Amino acid sequence: MTDACRLAHVGIVGTASYLPARWMTAAEVASASGIPEAIVVDRFGLRGKHVAAADDHVTDLARQAALRLFAEHGVDPLDVDAVVYFGSTWKNHPVWQAAPRIADELGCSRAFALELDYVSCGSPVALRVARALLASDPSVRTMLLVGASCESRLLDYTNGRTRFMFNFGDGAVAALLARDHPANRILETAMLTDGSFSHHVKVPAGGSAEPASIETVAARRHLLDVEDPDTMRKRLDEVSVDNFLRVAAQAVGRSGLELDDVAFVCPIHMKRSIHHALMATIGSGMAEAVYLDDTGHLSGVDNLLGLDRLARSGRLRDGDVVLLLAAGTGYTWAATVLRWGEGRQ
Repeated sequence: MTDACRLAHVGIVGTASYLPARWMTAAEVASASGIPEAIVVDRFGLRGKHVAAADDHVTDLARQAALRLFAEHGVDPLDVDAVVYFGSTWKNHPVWQAAPRIADELGCSRAFALELDYVSCGSPVALRVARALLASDPSVRTMLLVGASCESRLLDYTNGRTRFMFNFGDGAVAALLARDHPANRILETAMLTDGSFSHHVKVPAGGSAEPASIETVAARRHLLDVEDPDTMRKRLDEVSVDNFLRVAAQAVGRSGLELDDVAFVCPIHMKRSIHHALMATIGSGMAEAVYLDDTGHLSGVDNLLGLDRLARSGRLRDGDVVLLLAAGTGYTWAATVLRWGEGRQ
């Protein structure tokens, strides 16, 4: 990284989110899947989740979140230099970019579009990429990050192999970043990838390995599935918490901090046991966390949605260290550190 990248301050001007009106309760998930409601609530960590209307797509949800952000912060779309989409890879069309469509619908006609395909670790990675670009290119002053998910439509509640994904819901988030913004500074990021998990979770059909056909549609091969779920679960249980902690420690260390400095954690939504195991070790168990038990998991949206809720709650204070912690199927673990407010930079 260049000296210019290390010295340039990139901050978050503001965030906003959007959740569809329809809320699917834990009881409804239980009815659709045959899993007892108590397990959905207690083990999956899901009281309910928002589900988009049939004619709403990730571009629609992302646009709504961005419009709220623009209205709250008086943003002129013509002042946005780049629009970055980092949400679900399940978009309006199978081979297609959402960012140009979103930029056009928002009136960001001066902005270039950038698409990041990082599934559930999208928030930390998007912040890392945007920070580097803003720090290194003086012509880019503001960037709009938008992420959305409609992955509830990819679920087959009769497929027991995918039961850990029954918490997938729909929603969107937007964040405006600016070069030399004095507050809410984005610090460092760490990432770790184990590609041996890459074959496990996927929509099997529709790509070059298994082109779409009448047979693939009839066999429901265009919904999420898991290859050998028992092996994947066993292997993930052995490494997941350690990998989360590894990237968290690396990110805070690169930021000149320690885990004990973390005041708040915005993690992806995960089952309660993993969540509690993580929070028991980060910041000596003293850090607070945002747990999205009313939305479930929204692909790359979770972390910035948690940050938006945290900021609006009034609990953040100048100088607070916030850790965004995620993992995306493939598998990549990622963590990004923020210094909130206008405190010590």
